[in-house]
Amino acid sequence: MAMQRELAWRVFAGEYNDSRHEYSTGEERAPSFVITPTGAKVNRLFLVGVLTSTENVGKEGDVWRARISDPTGVFTVYAGQYQPQAAQALAEIKAPAIVAVVGKSRTYTPDGGAVYASVRPEFVRVVTKEERDHWVLTTAKSLAERLEALREAAAMEKPSVDELVALGYTREISEGVIMGLERYGKLELDRYEAMLQDSLSGLVPELAGRPPSAKPRPIASAATVAESAPSPVAPPVAGSAPTAASKGAAKTPAVDPAHEDVVLGIVADLEEGRNGAPWEGLIEKSSVKGLSEEQVEEAINSLLDKGLLYEPILGRLKKA
Repeated sequence: MAMQRELAWRVFAGEYNDSRHEYSTGEERAPSFVITPTGAKVNRLFLVGVLTSTENVGKEGDVWRARISDPTGVFTVYAGQYQPQAAQALAEIKAPAIVAVVGKSRTYTPDGGAVYASVRPEFVRVVTKEERDHWVLTTAKSLAERLEALREAAAMEKPSVDELVALGYTREISEGVIMGLERYGKLELDRYEAMLQDSLSGLVPELAGRPPSAKPRPIASAATVAESAPSPVAPPVAGSAPTAASKGAAKTPAVDPAHEDVVLGIVADLEEGRNGAPWEGLIEKSSVKGLSEEQVEEAINSLLDKGLLYEPILGRLKKA
């Protein structure tokens, strides 16, 4: 039987890192899937974020570990001799840089017994800010659709794949949602609703609330996301060059470099160990320096785009 290559899912780091279950039919050479809490059924993953660090951790030969930050968390990926393209790319690309990764999902269980999800990259390349923004948008739409399906399933007496398909969801989405319900039980959606809003705050400012994730906020539906989002750029295809549309995308006005310097200096002063500088403290200290909140946000967005800042956790910033 010919092996079918699985499609690459778009899932935020915050959700992927919450995943604790894997699924396989058990048949010979059958693919395995990481089942995320909201029901993404992930065999292969397509992720985009800021490469913040790389390290050769191999004791015998090269094994590269990299950390890649998206708006919701950090992916940790490993590439060695069996992923030659990815390993070479991670050895050559200097952090910080915006990168796209296509890789296989996997789980591992250390001695403590807990289950963790990781990514084994097959392909890594540097991409543009426009490609990163498009990934955030399409990943948010995918999450919004699964959350809607979860709510529909929760309202059913006996949730089933066929009933979700009858409501218009794809069989792939429906199967994943039912698997998620069976493995994680009734899910507290507040965390993922807040994750959805926070992921879009850099693209659609009117959806943003500060401080991020402080309180659950009303969820944006898939339709709302589509209507509120900026005009999409051409979709990024792993391995392809930037399209004419992405190359010609409108540029945002330049940010005053002096404002960026002020923000970088304050972040350096406020960084608390591994957690980073809190958003509220950054706003407060910037106002003392004469910057408005709008100017601070513009400077932060510019620095995030340049890869000079990243969010190790929501609501906190660190220098890359």
